[in-house]
Amino acid sequence: MRNFLAVLAFASTLTLASATGAHADTVATHLTPPTAAELLAKAQGCDTKLTKEPLQKKEDSPRDVDVCGKNGAVYFNADMDVDCDGQVTDRCNDHNGDCCFQPDTAFHQSDGRPLSAGYLPYIVLPRASDNWDWHDQGIGGGSVVAVIYQGQVAYAVFGDTDSPNKVGEASYATAENLGINPSPADGGVDDGVTYIVFPAKANPIENHDSAVSAGERAARQFVDNN
Repeated sequence: MRNFLAVLAFASTLTLASATGAHADTVATHLTPPTAAELLAKAQGCDTKLTKEPLQKKEDSPRDVDVCGKNGAVYFNADMDVDCDGQVTDRCNDHNGDCCFQPDTAFHQSDGRPLSAGYLPYIVLPRASDNWDWHDQGIGGGSVVAVIYQGQVAYAVFGDTDSPNKVGEASYATAENLGINPSPADGGVDDGVTYIVFPAKANPIENHDSAVSAGERAARQFVDNN
């Protein structure tokens, strides 16, 4: 009888372990970060326009960029100008060809210092205005972003603001992560970049690992729920 009970207990342990493993595999599969293709498939069309008037890629370009909304995210297609504002580093300073370098950013690190464009992947959004106030979508400094270019996905945070009419700008580090020339003088690309912004936030804003983790989770939910 004792041997029988021991065998029964062992078999129960194996069954529980197998079930637990299967559950872990299911959870792991569910949380697998979506591919660029999966994200782009969901960021199509613009049933819900969030901007009253379209935005522009550059100060002198046509206003032809709509910011669109879906369950759990806002998104738009634009160019990528390179932003080097923030902390002065070997990569970003007023001597590296950036005509408009500013030693500050709209949002700051947890220690109060500006963000570091040279080393922190972040994007720039228009200043909140009557045309589009991103607060209405639960977005703010540190909100995580999936930036997609030529089949690649890089995660960043919302870290700086620009003209209320202009969109399509990201930090030196974001460009570098996507294989885009990160020079603020002659880098960036003129088109083909998709930005998907989620309300979820990195904590603290300067922790890129936190941005990637939160971004991957939010991106998976965006794909699964739309």
